[in-house]
Amino acid sequence: MEKLPTQHDPRVLVGFNTADDAGVIKLNDEIALVQTVDIFTPIVDDPYMYGQISAANSLSDVYAMGGKPLSALNIVGFPRDIFPMEILGEILRGGQDKALEAGVAVIGGHTISDDELKYGMAVTGIVNPHSILTNSHAKAGDLLYLTKPIGTGTITTCLKAGKGSADMETYVSEIMSVLNRRASEVAIAVEANACTDITGFGLLGHAMEMAKGSKVSLEIEYNRVPILDYAMETTAKKFIPGGTKANRLYTEPSVSYASHLNEDQKFILNDPQTSGGLLISVPPERQNDIKAALQTARVPAILIGSVQPLKDKFLYIV
Repeated sequence: MEKLPTQHDPRVLVGFNTADDAGVIKLNDEIALVQTVDIFTPIVDDPYMYGQISAANSLSDVYAMGGKPLSALNIVGFPRDIFPMEILGEILRGGQDKALEAGVAVIGGHTISDDELKYGMAVTGIVNPHSILTNSHAKAGDLLYLTKPIGTGTITTCLKAGKGSADMETYVSEIMSVLNRRASEVAIAVEANACTDITGFGLLGHAMEMAKGSKVSLEIEYNRVPILDYAMETTAKKFIPGGTKANRLYTEPSVSYASHLNEDQKFILNDPQTSGGLLISVPPERQNDIKAALQTARVPAILIGSVQPLKDKFLYIV
């Protein structure tokens, strides 16, 4: 990306230069467009649930920017010689039902014949230009809240290998299909300084981007980080996605791990998430406000750490 020419369009409020969750382009003093796209291969067997999870994942980037998603376009790669068209119908039904839950209109899309099944959405939303949540304005002293437990990557890798249970698949599917809408509304209400959603780069990858963009260090307390049931069990059995290993290499130079953490614990912190939660950086004086707002919104967020002045490393796991 750094080899691409630099853009100098004054309408672009958030571009690809800060590794943020979505792009934002200003229309006028009160409205800006938030745009994002996401697509991935199936991570669960049920096509309807796959559609729901993929839609929730695609919508999440708009929520992470403090935006309101308005419309979506389906993006599909479908191997018609392998699967019956009814499978595609169930995937699209799942995506549309999740979009309807979010108040989003699915207004079309594009399908190509592909050797591997893929589904996602291109989503357009709106945000007030003066109220954008980005990943690059965390302040020293802020408190860090995480709104979903981590571990979807290792669990779904186990399921793909045929070693998981039906209960495991139902459990992780329900977590992944939860929208980040209410969590986003809380972040807006408490005037969070920064926000990002936790997806493919894992908790540490996205936390590192927040730290770099904000020119601060983040201190994360491992014992506070919420971890999905089954996740440490599947990690211990070496159901470790390739993405986890890539994430570990990516974050390693920027992370200081406490000496008591073992390899499995380091892997879970780098586990790539599908439709993960939001990491919200909140001023300390708003702690009581966010606790009350989270309780009212029924968002089970956990305080996992704090923002520190910039040190030798961007991340400190204690």
